[in-house]
Amino acid sequence: MPNDHANLIWQIADLLRGPYRPPQYERVMLPMTVLRRFDCVLASTKQKVLREYEKRKGGKFRDDALDRVLNNAAAQRFHNHSPLSFEKLKGDPDHIDKHLVSYINGFSGNVRRIFDYFEFGNEIEKMREANILYLVVSKFCDVDLHPDNVPNSEMGLIFENLIRRFNELANETAGDHFTPRDVIRLMVNILFINDDKLLATPGTVRKLLDPACGTGGMLAESQNYLREHHAAARLYVYGQDYNKRAFATAASDMLMKQVDHNGGTDNIRFGDSFTDDQFPRESFDYLLANPPFGVDWKKQQNEIQREHEKLGFGGRFGAGLPRVNDGSLLFLQHMISKFEPVLPDQHKHGSRLGIVFSGSPLFSGGAGSGESDIRKWIIENDWLEAIITLPEQMFYNTGIGTYVWIVTNRKEKRRKGKIQLVDARECYIPMRRSLGDKRRKIGEGKDGEPDQIGDIVKLYGNFADTDRSKTFDNADFGYTRVTVERPLRLRYQMTVEDKARFLDACPHLLDDVQAIDKELGRKPQRDWNAVWSRIEKLLRGRKSHWKTTEQKLFRTVFTQKDPKAEPALKGGRDEGYEPDADLRDFENIPLKEDIEAYFDREVLAHVPDAWMDRSKDKVGYEINFNRHFYRYTSPRPLEEIDADLKQAEEQIVRLLREVTA
Repeated sequence: MPNDHANLIWQIADLLRGPYRPPQYERVMLPMTVLRRFDCVLASTKQKVLREYEKRKGGKFRDDALDRVLNNAAAQRFHNHSPLSFEKLKGDPDHIDKHLVSYINGFSGNVRRIFDYFEFGNEIEKMREANILYLVVSKFCDVDLHPDNVPNSEMGLIFENLIRRFNELANETAGDHFTPRDVIRLMVNILFINDDKLLATPGTVRKLLDPACGTGGMLAESQNYLREHHAAARLYVYGQDYNKRAFATAASDMLMKQVDHNGGTDNIRFGDSFTDDQFPRESFDYLLANPPFGVDWKKQQNEIQREHEKLGFGGRFGAGLPRVNDGSLLFLQHMISKFEPVLPDQHKHGSRLGIVFSGSPLFSGGAGSGESDIRKWIIENDWLEAIITLPEQMFYNTGIGTYVWIVTNRKEKRRKGKIQLVDARECYIPMRRSLGDKRRKIGEGKDGEPDQIGDIVKLYGNFADTDRSKTFDNADFGYTRVTVERPLRLRYQMTVEDKARFLDACPHLLDDVQAIDKELGRKPQRDWNAVWSRIEKLLRGRKSHWKTTEQKLFRTVFTQKDPKAEPALKGGRDEGYEPDADLRDFENIPLKEDIEAYFDREVLAHVPDAWMDRSKDKVGYEINFNRHFYRYTSPRPLEEIDADLKQAEEQIVRLLREVTA
C-alpha cells in the first residue's frame, strides 16, 4: 500500500535527527527516494544497458545521442550505466560517499541534471561527516520500490505523500512552492467542470501548464482527477519553476510516474518564467498556478519593461505593468499569452485558467494604473469568468484571505458578459493540528468530513444568485474616473513686504509697481479679474510690456487664496474659470451611470461651483468583494454593554482590594 511505503521512508528520516533539523529532512529523503525508485526500475535491464554502454563508449556518439541509445536499452526515459547498484553500494562502507557520487554520475543527462538542482552532492558530504550515510543507504535498500511491487500510479502517491509531509515540516517556507491539496482539488474540479463531454471523447489529448509549479502538486492533482473521472483522456502536464529544489522534486516526480508528455522531451523545466520562458511558442488547454504572494520583480524589471514597451500586445505584458512590489498580475498575463484560440474546426477549444491571488490584484491601483489596466483588459475581453474567495488561514506561510480567479476565452453561453463571485469564506473545518499559518482546510467528504469542495463546485456550477454566490455584468466593475475642478479664488493686496520681495526679483519694474500701488491702493480686493484688468490698462498707458514670467510672479506675490473672493477667469478673459489645483478632486462614476446626470445629482448638489474636466477621463476596473457580500451586524443593546462594563469594574475593584490587602 502507498501509505506503508511512505511510512517506512518517513521512519528512515529519523536517522537524520541531529545533523539535520526536521525542516531539512527533505534535502536527503526526496533525492534518496528518487534514487531508490530509479534503481529498482532499472534493475531488470541493468545488464543490457551495461553491455550496450561498453560497446558504445568512447565512440563518436554525442552525449545526448548515447543517452537515447542507452534509454532504449533500458526501455525507459532514463538509464544508469554505472556497474553499481544500491546493493553493491553497501559493499564498501568506507568509500560509500565516492561510490554514491559515481553511481549518480552514471545516470542519463536528464537525471543528473535533477540531482544537480537537488544539490545532493552537498548532502552526501554532510552525511559522510556525520557518519550516517552508510546507514541511510542501507535502510533504503530494504524499501522495495520495484514497479512489480509499486506501480507508477502508487509511486506517484507515495512521492506526493512524502512531499506533503516534508513541506508541512518546513511550513515557514512551504507556501513558496507548496499549495495545500484541498485548495488544488477545488481548483482542478472547477477547471474541468464543463469539459466532461470533451474529455470523454476517445483519443482526447490535452495540455496543462503551471508556470510556478513548485513541487508539482497542481500537475499531480490534475492528472489524478483525469485518472478518476476520464481515464481514457490523456493529459500532458508541463511546469516551470525558479526554485532549484522545488524544480528537482517536480521533475523527478514526473519521471518516476513515467508521465507521457507529448514527444518525450522534458516537461518540467528550470528557469524564471518572466525572463526565461521555457515554453515560448506553445499554447495550452489548461493553466494552473499559485504564484508567490507579494513578491517583487525588481530584478526582472528591465527585461519586463523592455518587452512591454517594444512588443506591446505582441508580447506578454502589453496590457500594463503592476507596481514593482507585487508581480502577481504579471503571472496572469504570462499565462493568458499561452491561451489556445477557439477554433473548433481545427480541434482547438480555447483555454481555461485557475490562479490563486491575495486580495491585492482585485483592487490595487486606481484608473490608469498598471493593475487597473490589466483588469480592464481581461474584463473587457470577457475572459474573467469567476472569482472565489477562500477561507483565511488556508496556507502555510500566510493567514490572509485568498482568492481563486477563473479566466477563460471560452465561456459558456450563459456566462458571456457576466462575472460570478462566490463567497466560500465559511466553507472550512478546523485542522486537528496547525501547520504554520494553516489552521483550516476545506472538507473533502472523506473520513467524516463534510464535502465542502462539492458544495463550492455546486455553487459555482449553478450560476445563480444566493447569499454566497452573485452574478454581475462585466461593466458593473468598471468606472470612469472624472476630474472634478473648482475655481481658483484670489484676493489681491499690496503690502510693503510683498512689494520689496517682488522688486528684489524684478528691480527694473520699480516705476510700474509704484504706479500700480498708487492706482490700486493697499486695501484687499476680492476680484482678481477686475484688479488685473485695471493693471493691464495702466501698463498699456505707460507703454510697459511685461514678460509672462513677470506677470505670473506678480500674481504669486500679491495674491492669496480666499474662498470669499470671486473666481479667477482663465487668462484673465472670459474663457471659463481657472481651476484650483488644491481643490481638485476625482469622482469614480460607474460605467452604467449617465455621467452628466450622476455629476448633477452627486456632486453639484453639494458643490455648486464644481465642473468636470472630461479631457482627463480614465476608465478603471476594480472588484470590491466585501462590498457585495457585506452582512450587517446590528450593535448590541446599550443595556448589555453597560452591564458588561459594570461587571468589569467590580472585578477590577475586587482585584485591587486583594493586592492592597
